[in-house]
This record gives sequence, C-alpha cells and structure tokens, in this order.
Amino acid sequence: SRTNTQTRPRNDIGNKVTVVLGAQWGDEGKGKVVDLLATESDLVCRCQGGNNAGHTVVVEGTEYDFHLLPSGIINPKSICVIGNGVVIHLPGLFEEAEKNEKKGLKGWEKRLVVSDRAHLVFDFHQVVDGIQETQRQATEGKIIGTTKKGIGPTYTSKASRIGLRVCDLLGDFKEFSTKFKNLVAQYQSMYSSLTVDTDTQLKKLKEYGERLRPMVRDGVYYMYEALHGPPKKILVEGANAALLDIDFGTYPFVTSSNCTVGGACTGLGIPPLNIGEVYGVSKAYTTRVGIGAFPTEQLNPTGELLQTRGHEVGVTTGRKRRCGWLDLVILKYAHMINGFTAIALTKLDILDVLDEIKVGVAYKINGKRIPHFPANMELLHKVEVEYETFPGWKSDTSAARKWNDLPQKAQNYIRFVENHIGVPIKWVGVGKSRECMIQMF
Repeated sequence: SRTNTQTRPRNDIGNKVTVVLGAQWGDEGKGKVVDLLATESDLVCRCQGGNNAGHTVVVEGTEYDFHLLPSGIINPKSICVIGNGVVIHLPGLFEEAEKNEKKGLKGWEKRLVVSDRAHLVFDFHQVVDGIQETQRQATEGKIIGTTKKGIGPTYTSKASRIGLRVCDLLGDFKEFSTKFKNLVAQYQSMYSSLTVDTDTQLKKLKEYGERLRPMVRDGVYYMYEALHGPPKKILVEGANAALLDIDFGTYPFVTSSNCTVGGACTGLGIPPLNIGEVYGVSKAYTTRVGIGAFPTEQLNPTGELLQTRGHEVGVTTGRKRRCGWLDLVILKYAHMINGFTAIALTKLDILDVLDEIKVGVAYKINGKRIPHFPANMELLHKVEVEYETFPGWKSDTSAARKWNDLPQKAQNYIRFVENHIGVPIKWVGVGKSRECMIQMF
C-alpha cells in the first residue's frame, strides 16, 4: 500500500522563485530591480558571492549600500536569507549593517537568516587576495582586478576542503580554534609574508559567532519549508553577472562563483523545478570593471561621455568603469545560459544626448562572422564587432514613467534589442530612484 506522499502528483511543486541576474559584467542596476520586486516579496535571498557585490538602493532620498546583506533588508516585511553558496566575512557583515543602521535601517537582525553551511571569509583570506594580485602583477604583468575582499581565496579553501563554515563556528569552539589554526598554518606555508594574530582573531570570531547565532538556520530545511508552506513570494538576488561567472565568464577575468541561474539552485539548496521567472538585467550600454576583453569598449570621447554621464564608478571599489556600446552577442549568450523570461534595460537616459547610438550585433574574425561567443580570451581580444547604428533621440527621457512617454527613436532602440535577443523587455530604467523604472507589462 503506497502512502499518499508517494503518489502525490508531480505538479504539487510548491512556490516558485523569481531570480534576478546580471546579464553583462556586473553593475547593471540589479539592486534597483530587486528593490522593485522586494517591496512585495516575503523572502529575499542571496545565493553566491560575498561582499564583493555592491548594490545601491535609493529609498525616499536615502542611499543605502549593500554588499553582503540582500537589498530586500530595507523592506520591514521581508525576511532575508544568506544561502550556503555565499561566503561571509563577519566583520564586513556587521559593519555594513551598522553603516545602514545610521541611515535608518531598523530591525535587520530579526529579519536575517543565515545558512549554517555558508563558508566564512577570514581577514587573512583578504590579505592573501592582495598578495595574490601582487604576485600576478609581478609574474604575468597583469592582475585579475579582484575587489580584494577575500572571495577567491575563500572559495579556494572551500574547493580544497579546508574551509570553515558557519556551523563550525557555532559548534565546539575548541574544535573550531584548532581547525582555524591549522588553516592559518596552511596559508602561512604558502605565503611567507602572511602574519596572523590568531588569538585576537579567535576572540573576535567568538564574539561575532554569538551575535550571529540567533540568525543561523539549516538553510536546506528553511528553504524547503518556504517553498512548500503557504504561498510566498520568493526572490533570489544574483550578485556579479553572467560574464563574470566562473564557468561561463571571460575566464580568468571572472569571479569565483556561479552567478548564472544554476547558482540559485546550488547556493540555496532548491530544485530547478522551483525556479519561476528569471529576469536578466542589462544597461542600455555596456560597462566593465577591472581588466579583460571588452569588444564594444569605446576608448574615445563617447566612452568618456558614458563614464561621466553614467557616473560609472564601482560601488565596492571606487574604480572607474570602462564603457562601451550595448553588446547583443553577450546578451544572447547570457540568455542561452540563463533562459531569461524577461529583461530589465537600465540607464537608458544616459544615452539621451548622443547623436547616434550603436549596438553590437555580431563578432567577426578576419571579416567572417563567428557563430558563438569565444571561450578563448586571445580570440575574444581579436574580434571585430559588427554594429547596427541608430539615430539618437536627443531628448530628456528621465521624466518618462510609461512607454508612451518615451520618444519614438528610443522606442525603436528598445524594440530592436528585444527582437534581437528574443526576450521581452519588462522594465526600462531612466533614472536612479524607484519611480524611474518604467514597467512595460
């Protein structure tokens, strides 16, 4: 006699999760889209990365900066989850919370849930991150351009099976101390210049652990309950972006986690069946921080104009971003991997003053179109971009609040992008605040 649960129909799959992902090299304005959706979400989750992410959200004139906290934390009605795939620097987490508390964030400790399986970023991981960049500069003459937040080294510890997790910190502290000392010793054997005051570090970690304890849950069970309990709106906030993905990005100039849709499943412990909408976020042009190939980059007055008009400076690093035309080859590639159900196109207003606007539609090598996005970086550096050129609309779009408020030429630009990628554009961003997102459907 098979019980009810075994014969339960497959369609009882529970709540669906909405995922918001960067479709370029990051800094697309994901925070804004997440913020828009978070106002009605019960749960907002981070699934990968660490405090190398930087999301700015403006609420009633106040600018909040989030790095590790899901940006839904400003909504007093939503619970925020830091999943097992995230790497957590505890000093960074508490410092960020305190900075935002000064700006008016309240009650965040009651609304934050942290997976006990998340790996910890230690201060020495951050030091090692810096040392590694210095070494890269010395040996290869080039750096990756990491944020030096210790993210890469922590994922390295994780993959080497020597990392320490939240559950270790909250377990037997003597046991944790021994493991921590061993981990430090291992790193010191690799980096002779590394000095760590283990006793001071452990004392601090113990304090952080106790502050964190009330927020810690078994993430797998927590997400399962959320998916299979009463109807809930669940949002997953991707950090970084498709072209920075460890597998699919412009390797080696990438981050150290999967920032494509698969990361939502592995980084929270949820089945693919529960993934619902997947929203890709892209600027109306392209930017990139750090080094690495960038086919549509404009090293000319146009690029400078985009940089200054778009205030293209990194939230996390303060670095000037490199700027160029919208590249539909990378957007199509990101769509192949992520299966976007809709796209948000942000910062359209930055293009308001241009006489003509170009869009990259194909890559050519030796005058011949190549049918895919090259994995090999030498090849990607060699590609020549084929552009489609549009006349500029030469008018201020920042006051537009609905589709019909946009000039015809701007509408044509948006429709072209939509048709070329084959994904509907659901939002068009024309400014910094919440109100500046035009919803199309």
